[in-house]
Amino acid sequence: MELDLLNLLLVLLVAWLAGVVTSRLGYPAVLGELLAGIVLGPPLLGFLEGGEALAVLAEVGLLLMMLYIGMEIDPDELGRASTGGLLAALGGFATPFVLCYFLAVYGAGLSPMGGVFIGTAAGVTSLVTKSRILVDLHLLDTRVAHVMMAGALVADTLSLVIFAGVIGVAEVGRFEPGALALVAAQAVGFFAAAALVGTVAVPWLMRRLAEAKLGRTALFTALVLVTLVYAEAAHLVGLHGILGAFLAGLFLREGVLGRSVSKELMGLVHDVSLGFLAPVFFVTAGFAVTLDVFQTDLPLLLGLIGLASVGKVVGTVAFYLMTGHGWREGMVIGMGMNGRGAVEIIIAQVALTLGLITAEVFSMLVFMAIATTALVPVTLKWGVEWLRRRGELVRSGEDRAGVLVVGAGPVARRLARALVDGGAAKVTLVDSSAANVAAAREEELAAVQGNALDERVLAEAGAAHARHVLSVTSNGEVNALVAQVARQVFLVPEVHVLHIAAGASAHAALLEHLGATTLFGGAVPVNEWAYLLEQERALRRRVAVTEREGAEALFHRLQQEGTHLPLAVHRGETAVPFHSGLVLEPGDAVVVLEAVPAAEAAHDRFDDVAETCPVLELDGPMTLTDLAQHAACALAPVLGLPASEVAERMVSREVQSSTVVFPGLAVPHLRVERPGTFALVVARCRAGVAFPSHDAPVVAAFCLATSDDQRHLHLRALAAIAAVAQQPAFERRWMEAPGEEALRDLLLQAERRREAPSPVDD
Repeated sequence: MELDLLNLLLVLLVAWLAGVVTSRLGYPAVLGELLAGIVLGPPLLGFLEGGEALAVLAEVGLLLMMLYIGMEIDPDELGRASTGGLLAALGGFATPFVLCYFLAVYGAGLSPMGGVFIGTAAGVTSLVTKSRILVDLHLLDTRVAHVMMAGALVADTLSLVIFAGVIGVAEVGRFEPGALALVAAQAVGFFAAAALVGTVAVPWLMRRLAEAKLGRTALFTALVLVTLVYAEAAHLVGLHGILGAFLAGLFLREGVLGRSVSKELMGLVHDVSLGFLAPVFFVTAGFAVTLDVFQTDLPLLLGLIGLASVGKVVGTVAFYLMTGHGWREGMVIGMGMNGRGAVEIIIAQVALTLGLITAEVFSMLVFMAIATTALVPVTLKWGVEWLRRRGELVRSGEDRAGVLVVGAGPVARRLARALVDGGAAKVTLVDSSAANVAAAREEELAAVQGNALDERVLAEAGAAHARHVLSVTSNGEVNALVAQVARQVFLVPEVHVLHIAAGASAHAALLEHLGATTLFGGAVPVNEWAYLLEQERALRRRVAVTEREGAEALFHRLQQEGTHLPLAVHRGETAVPFHSGLVLEPGDAVVVLEAVPAAEAAHDRFDDVAETCPVLELDGPMTLTDLAQHAACALAPVLGLPASEVAERMVSREVQSSTVVFPGLAVPHLRVERPGTFALVVARCRAGVAFPSHDAPVVAAFCLATSDDQRHLHLRALAAIAAVAQQPAFERRWMEAPGEEALRDLLLQAERRREAPSPVDD
C-alpha cells in the first residue's frame, strides 16, 4: 500500500477550499467537501481518485471525529434538555424513520436491514449551522432556538445509540429472536463495561499521567490509545468502532483531564480530525456517489427527500403539540431541524461498506443530506417571519432568571452589589483574577474564578440559565467575545456590553449583530471609575424617576450634572442592570455612583490623626538618635512617658529590624502599655537622617506610637503611609513643600484608599 502524496495534497486542497466557500455561504464545510468529491472525483470529472491509503486515513479521521463529538457532548446538558427539545427530537426522528423505511423496503424492494439504515439516516438531525442561521435571523433569544438546540443535543445522542443497535442487528444478518437477544446482551455488556472502565480506570490512568507531567504530547497519545481500545472493544462485540470512539470521548472529559488540559487536548483532536483527516473521509465519500440515480432512480430519490423532510416536520409537530405551544411553532422547529450532515453520511458510508445498501442508495442519501441542509435557511426564515407576523414568536428568556457579570473588578462588584440589594435573582461574577474573585467573596458576592471565554467556565457560573450577561472588563475584545459566546452558545436573551469610547464603531457593529445593548447606557471610562472606587471617591445614591424616559437620555443628562455612573434600576421587588435598551417608568429608582473631589472623599483614622499630629522641620544632617530625641519630645506628653524613655524605645526597636520602608522614607515606631494609644509625629529633614545599615539618608520620617489593642490601626497607618509615598512625584513635592502645614496638606490631600465607609443614602 503506497500513499500517493500528490493525490493527498489535491484532496486536502479542494476540501479546504470547498469548506471555506460553503462556510462563507452559511452551510457546513462537510457539504462543500462532499460536493468537491463528487465534482472532482470519479462521479464527474475524475481529477481525484481514491485508494487504500486514503481509505485508511479516512477511517482514522472518522474515529477521531467521533472522539471529538463525544468530548463535546455534556451529559449534564442532556439531563437538562427541555421537554420541548426532547419531544421534538423524538418526533423528528421516529416519523421520517418509519416513512423512509417503508418506502425503501416496500417501494424500492430493499432488504429490511437496508431499510433500517435508510430510516436511521433520514431521522438524523444535523444542526452544524445552527449558530450561524440563528444569529443571522436574530433568533437566539427565542423559544424556537432554545428547543432546536436542546433537540439537536438529544438527537445526536439518540441517533448514535440507535446506530449501535442497527450495527449489532446488521452483524447477525437476520431477525431471529435468539440471535437478536445475543446481540442485545453483547451490546448491553459492552456499554456497561465501557461505563465502568470510563468512570474508574480511565480517570485514574489520565490523572496519573497528568501528575507525571509528561507533557501535552504524551497525554494526546494516551487519549488516542484509549480511543483505539474502546473502538476495538466495540468491534469485538459486533458493534462499529466509531461507537467505541464516541464513548471514549464521553468519558475523556474535563472532569478527568482538568479544564485547561481538556481544552488543549480537544483543540488538538479538533485540528487533527476536522482539519486534516475528516475532510479526507468526506471527499472520498463523494467518490462513491453515482450520478446515475438521477436517471434510473429519480422518483425514489425525490421520494426519500420528500418523505424525510415532510416526516421531520410532521413528526416534530405531532410530538411538540404535547407542550401546549401550538402546531405552528412546532412546524417552524421541524423546518429548522430538517438538515442532515456528517452523522447521516457516516451512517450511510458504514452501511455501504457492510454491503447493506448499494452505491445508488448511498448516493441518494448523500443527495438527501445536501438537499435538506440547503432547505433549512430558506424554510426557517419563512417560518420565523410567519410566526412574527402572527405575534407568536416567543422569546425564551421569560423563563430564565439570574445575572452573570463577567469581570469582578471594583466597578463590577459595585454593580453586582446594587443588583443584589435591589432583589435581583442570583447574581454571579466571573473573573480570571484570584484577587478580584477573593474580593468579591469577601463582599459576600457569588464569584467563579476562570477564563470567561471558556464555555465550561460560563456554564459553571450558570450562563445556561441566566437572563442577563454583563461584560464589564476593560478589554473591549474580551467583552465582544464574551457577548458572542453568551448569545450563540448559551442563548442568553439579554446581553449588555461595556462601551469603551475608543472602539465606538466596533461596539455599534457588535450591538447590531447580536441584538445586544450598551451597559450603563453610554461610553464609560471603566478604569477611571475603578480608581475612584479604590480611592473611596465614588458615592452611591439613588435617583428617583418621575416621568417616562429612555435610559440613554438619563445617562447623558446625568453627565451634564457631573460625573455619574448609573448601575442598576430598582423596580418594585427586583432590580435590573442599567442599559441602553431600558425605558424608565415613574416609580423606578436608579442607583448611581457620583464622583467627588479628593478633598470631599471620606476621611479615615489616619486622616484624623494627620490633621492634629506634630509636624517637625529638622535641620541636619543628623543620626537616628537625634531624630528619636526630637520625636520623643513631641510624643512624651501624649504617651505620659519621659522623653528619654520614648527615644530609647524607638532606637531599640530600630536595632531589632529596620523601619526604612522605601529609600528616603522610614516609619520608626514603638509599643506602649497605655490602652487606646495611637500617636503620630511627622518629620522632614532635607539634609537627611542616617539610619543603620542604609546608605541612603531618610528625608521623611513617620514616627508611630501604638498600644497592642490598636494594632489594626497601626497596620492601616503603615498602608496609608506607603500609599502616600507612592503618589507621583511624592519625593519632589515633599522636598519642595514650603512649610509644616504644606507637608500636612500633602498627606491629607493624597489620593489613596480610605478605610472609612462611603455614605449611602439609599
